[in-house]
Amino acid sequence: MRSRPPSVTPELQQKLIQIHDRLCQEYGCPIPYFHNLDPLSELVSALLSHRTKNADSARAFKQLKAKFSTWEAVRDAPEKEIETAIAPCTWADQKALRLKQILQQITVERGELSIEFLANLSVEEARNWLESFPGIGRKTSAAVLAFSNLRRRALPVDSHHHRVAIRLGLIPETVAVAPAHDLLEAQLPAGWTAQQVYDNHEVLMLHGQRCCFYRSPQCDRCVVLSLCPYGQSRLG
Repeated sequence: MRSRPPSVTPELQQKLIQIHDRLCQEYGCPIPYFHNLDPLSELVSALLSHRTKNADSARAFKQLKAKFSTWEAVRDAPEKEIETAIAPCTWADQKALRLKQILQQITVERGELSIEFLANLSVEEARNWLESFPGIGRKTSAAVLAFSNLRRRALPVDSHHHRVAIRLGLIPETVAVAPAHDLLEAQLPAGWTAQQVYDNHEVLMLHGQRCCFYRSPQCDRCVVLSLCPYGQSRLG
């Protein structure tokens, strides 16, 4: 398991908890899980969602499931057929190739096209295994474990979550999304459940979507303004 970064002070963790509590009150925790997919299906969904709007990646996933009856059929299909099915995605050609390769590699390594065995590994072992495949990083591995019906204690960080965390001073503005995963996850109390970790991701993401916009954030109505150096500086 990764060691806690030395920058995680009790004060920083307490700030994270205060932010979490206020945002949970604002957005209504516990937040229902939006998926109940098996882990392999969640992996496919996560791969399609990269740099793609949620509505478009959802449409691509639905079309892929409609065209192919099993993930084995996707694995064995010509790339062009996969690309056509996932056309709503950005970079559908690249994703078709990557998806086919990953499904093939899982089959070779496991002897079957299934990743249910991840339920028997620790979270960090499961994430390391997933990340051994090209194109699967911290966000995707966390999404597979947290969003699938495995319901494991892993923290995905999307662009909204990342932006809000920087503005709140939870992470430096120079930290990119990928390394932000470990820094933000290290701030979470060790006793939090998988639901609480999921809630933390969801409320920070929702706040970025509904208040802390990339352009013209509505700081004057922000429930965490008193904890936000960016918002206080912006409002003068």
